[in-house]
Amino acid sequence: MGPVIVRAGTSLRNEIESGHHRLIADEPVDAGGSDEGPTPYDFLATALGTCTSMTMRVVATREKIPLEGAEIHITSDRMYAKDCADCTSATGYIHRFDVRIKLLGTLTDPQRERLLTVARRCPVAKTLTSEIKIEESLI
Repeated sequence: MGPVIVRAGTSLRNEIESGHHRLIADEPVDAGGSDEGPTPYDFLATALGTCTSMTMRVVATREKIPLEGAEIHITSDRMYAKDCADCTSATGYIHRFDVRIKLLGTLTDPQRERLLTVARRCPVAKTLTSEIKIEESLI
């Protein structure tokens, strides 16, 4: 996996290069952007949703579960840690992702439960729920 390159000018609009793919990120007009692309948090939710979908697909194929497709609806928000009754952090913000999965196909209850279990173990979900270290430097 090569680097992702993000290029920005004098606005909030960013051009993203990932291999041979080209994407745009931006903020909504009411946040000072021009709404030309998804927000950074939209991309984060997209990463979680696509990883969830792909992970379920791999397992369904391997285990011959007749999954015809999936729709994954993700919303995200944040709250003060002090307002979260079941969180371990006591300060700062807690970021929440509400992931709602609709499985398509004629599936048994055990197959549906298996795919939900698998969804919770997608690599991006594991990354988002583990300790993350980010190192920045100037080049």
